[in-house]
Amino acid sequence: MEMLAAEAWRWFVALWPHLTAAAVLAITLGASAHAILVKRDTRSTIGWVGLIWLSPVFGAIAYAVLGVNRIRSRATQLRAGQARITHFLEPAVASEDRLREAIGPDGSPLRSLATLVGNTTDRPLVDGNRIEPLDGGDEAYPQMLAAINGAKRSIAVASYIFDNDPTGRIFADALAAAVDRGIEVRVLIDGIGSSYTYPPITGVLSSRGVRVARFLPTSVPFYFPYANLRNHRKIMVVDGCVGFTGGLNIRDGCWLAHQPRHPVRDAHFRLEGPVVAQLLEVFVEDWAFAAEETLEGPAWQPVLTPAGQSLARGIRFGPDDPDIGRIKLVLVGALAAAQTSARIMTPYFLPDDAILQALDVAALRGVQVDIVLPEENNLALVGWASDAMLWQVLSRGCNVWMSPPPFEHTKLMVVDSAWAMFGSGNWDERSMRLNFEFNVETYDRGLAATLDARIAGVIGRSRRRTLAEMDARSIPVRLRDGIARLFSPYL
Repeated sequence: MEMLAAEAWRWFVALWPHLTAAAVLAITLGASAHAILVKRDTRSTIGWVGLIWLSPVFGAIAYAVLGVNRIRSRATQLRAGQARITHFLEPAVASEDRLREAIGPDGSPLRSLATLVGNTTDRPLVDGNRIEPLDGGDEAYPQMLAAINGAKRSIAVASYIFDNDPTGRIFADALAAAVDRGIEVRVLIDGIGSSYTYPPITGVLSSRGVRVARFLPTSVPFYFPYANLRNHRKIMVVDGCVGFTGGLNIRDGCWLAHQPRHPVRDAHFRLEGPVVAQLLEVFVEDWAFAAEETLEGPAWQPVLTPAGQSLARGIRFGPDDPDIGRIKLVLVGALAAAQTSARIMTPYFLPDDAILQALDVAALRGVQVDIVLPEENNLALVGWASDAMLWQVLSRGCNVWMSPPPFEHTKLMVVDSAWAMFGSGNWDERSMRLNFEFNVETYDRGLAATLDARIAGVIGRSRRRTLAEMDARSIPVRLRDGIARLFSPYL
C-alpha cells in the first residue's frame, strides 16, 4: 500500500505542472469565449480578453467578478414566468389622419421618432389625453391627496421613497381613510427606498389596514443609494382614470412650503385619458411580482374615455427588458429628430459614449442643445464623475447650465418645443440599465412649449459651465473626478 501511495505521489509530482497548465488554459479559453460571445462593445471585449490572457487565472477571476453582467440575468430570473399586463387600447390608438395632424406627415422627424418608440416599446401611442405639469410637491401633493380623498373604486401607489415624516404621514392618513371607505388600496415601496426613515412607513400603513408591499427587500445597509434592481418608478392611479407620474417621491423635502431641511425641486404630472391605462399596466405587473397578488376585477379596470388632445405613450424600461438598451434608443432617436432645439434636465448626468455622441452630433448639426444640471449634487461621487465627462459635450457646442439650490431633481427632455418626455429615469447607467423606470412621451405642442419655457426659466437663473472652467480644474480635482468616472456604470 505504501508503495502504491508513493508511486501515485511520484506520478502526481510529475504531472501536476501539466494538469495545472491544462486547467489554466481551459479557464482562459472559457472566459475568453464567454466575453467574445456576450460582450457587445468591441473595445470592452478586447480589453477583457487581453486581461484574461495577459494575467492568467487572475484575469479570468476579475472577469467573473466584474465583467459578467449578472444584473440582467438576475432580473430576468426574478421575472421569469410573469405575464405582461396589456390592456386593450385599440379604441384610443391615434389614426393616421390624427398622426399627420398632430405630429406631421410620413417621414417627418417626429413621425419617425413616434415609429421608433412604438417599435422599441411595443406599446401604442394613444390619443385623448390631458397632461398637466405640476411644480414639485407644493402643487402635486395637494392634487394627489385630493384624488385619494375622491377615489370611488381603487388607488394604486408606487414610489421609490415613501418617508415616515410629516408628508408621508399625511398620505398614510388619506390612504387609511380610503380603506375605511371601502376603497381597494395598494401601496408598493422599493425595498431600499422604504428604509430612508426609521421606523419605515410600511409599519404605519399596515397598522392602518393599507395593503403595502416592498419591492425586493434587501439587507443592504440603511440609506445605500447605489443598490441595483431598485424599483425607481413613481406611479399613482386612482379609479383607473386619473394618474400621476414623474420624478417626485413622497417625502417632506419635496414640499417646499414645509421649509424642509434639505429642499428638493421636482416636476410631476397629472394625467387623464387612455394613457393612464399604461401606468396601471406597469403597477399591476410590479405589484404581482412584489406581493404575489393579481389585481383583477372592475376596481382595477382602466377607463379609456378621452379627456384632452395630447398624444402620449408610457415607456417602461428596466434590467429585465429583452433589449436592455430600450431607453437609450429613445434618447438617441429624439436627439436625431431634433431640428432646432433639445433641452434636457436631469440631476444625474452620466451617459455612455453612444448618447454623448448623439448629443455632440445634434449640436454639430446646428441644434441648440441645453443640458441643465444641479450646481450642488446630493450624491458627491455622481457630481464628480459627471464633471469628468462634461468636456465631451462642451467641446462640441452643447450648453451646460448649473442650476442653483434647491437641489433640482427634475427629469425632463423637450425637443423642438413639440415633443416632451418626463418620468423617473435619469441620464445615467443606473436608470438606463440597472433599475426599473417609467417615462411618458407626449406629442403636444402646447404642453411641450410650456415645459420648454419652464426649462428656460431655470436656465435664466443658472450659471453657465464653460470648457475653460473645466480645463482650469486643478490636477488633484481632475484626478478625483477621473477616478469617480471609472465607477460611472455603477453610480
